[in-house]
Amino acid sequence: MQPIYLDNAATSWPKPAGVADAVSNWITHVGANPGRSGHRLSATAARINYDTRELLARLLGVADSRQIIFTLNATFALNTVISGFVRPGDHVVTTSMEHNSVMRPLRRLADTGRVQVTIVDGDADGRTDPERLAAALTDQTRLVIVNHASNVVGTLAPLREIRAAIGDVPLLVDGAQTAGVVPIDVAADGIDMLACAGHKGLLGPTGTGCLYISPKLTREVQPLMLGGTGSNSESDEQPEALPDHFESGTLNAAGIAGLGVGVKYILERGVAAIRAHELELTRRLLDGLAAIPGVTQYGPADPAGRVATVSINIAGLTPSEVGFALDREHNVMSRVGLHCAPMAHRTIGTFPDGTVRLGACALTTEADIDAGLAAVRAIAQGARHARS
Repeated sequence: MQPIYLDNAATSWPKPAGVADAVSNWITHVGANPGRSGHRLSATAARINYDTRELLARLLGVADSRQIIFTLNATFALNTVISGFVRPGDHVVTTSMEHNSVMRPLRRLADTGRVQVTIVDGDADGRTDPERLAAALTDQTRLVIVNHASNVVGTLAPLREIRAAIGDVPLLVDGAQTAGVVPIDVAADGIDMLACAGHKGLLGPTGTGCLYISPKLTREVQPLMLGGTGSNSESDEQPEALPDHFESGTLNAAGIAGLGVGVKYILERGVAAIRAHELELTRRLLDGLAAIPGVTQYGPADPAGRVATVSINIAGLTPSEVGFALDREHNVMSRVGLHCAPMAHRTIGTFPDGTVRLGACALTTEADIDAGLAAVRAIAQGARHARS
């Protein structure tokens, strides 16, 4: 029986038709190291990388695709900026809703005395007031980091309001939950650096992602890794040219081939259409959950204020118990616990147990949502009967 997959905030599934074929085709018929050899298979591999980079640039409003850096995932992209842009003595402002991909690198920098970090609390729905971010700035503030949407409750950050509030301070945006799902234009949204996960809303394979760095800041970010790039091999210094400056070692070229198909699907369908689809699914999910006694929802009540990620708890049951029942008894895949964002759970009042997270993607159907609701309804009813 096909699983009812509602764990899309972790990794989207299923993928569009053609993603798996692109990966298989690369392995079967291309197989060469892109940019490292002069033969035609190497040139084909390099062309696939180039085409995917161009598609990502088009999707994100990036004028020069060389500013798109391929990474292993959003975590690698975030670490590249945090470790390579922040200098000793600097100050960083972020929010309580961030993922550990932000919190842990910042914690290490703070613990070693390199930087000062100010964490601005969100409200119970995961919203962060742009004016509170602005109030936290100092003369030493080097960077502001915000996630575009919470991976716990889906709350969207008002990027343009944040840009207006913080002025010219560089802004790093964690777009892991929004790239491919919510329209993004790096120039119009005031984004200086953007980290994206290839395996979530971009509908590509795991082990793929990208980092955008604005031209004005490119030379201020040090690469996280140094090594072979296939260019300037006569020198033991890292090449300055983009994207080679940040892309040491052989890329996940097979994964990038699949990522290109995922991004092409998004562009052809249209991000606005995908957003409208997910809004309808989110509304259906929120309304259905609200009608089930014993279920507590977290995050904004208005679907327009969030992505299709919804956290819940059921009275009388731990998140782990609910997740186990969803999987083993109802064939519904969810994510339970703290979702690598413990401070976010403290913010919304669900620490230390966390929540049960349900999430849709571009290929999720109304039938999937209805099956998930039926499962939650049955589990909640069973919990009520056990308490009575």
